[in-house]
Amino acid sequence: MELLFSFLAFNLGFILLMIASISMIFVKAGQPGWASIIPIYNVYVLTCGVAKKELMWFILMLIPFVNSIAALFVFVAVAENFGKSAGFGLGLAFFTPIFLPILAFGRAEYLYRQRRRKDEDDAW
Repeated sequence: MELLFSFLAFNLGFILLMIASISMIFVKAGQPGWASIIPIYNVYVLTCGVAKKELMWFILMLIPFVNSIAALFVFVAVAENFGKSAGFGLGLAFFTPIFLPILAFGRAEYLYRQRRRKDEDDAW
């Protein structure tokens, strides 16, 4: 019984860490933090709101087996929008429990808005 309680407590702590990490990433990107707990909507916010991918990528994320490949591209885009390398994005995809809290609670800042403003300024 004690082993079961320990297992459940560990799992609950892990789930809360992942929810807090995703919520913090959403907030850093200017998205609502509560969206991290709403199924399917959180995938939409991650894909279209944080990664800034088109709606097609969100649809691909809902298709079994195809979503594995689409997730690689989405995670790489998320990492690049936070100023990280594509390798960090692959780390997000393959080692999510390690890299997600690093991105959420580390010093990474969401740079997409700054890059977009710079591109708009360059166009003028």
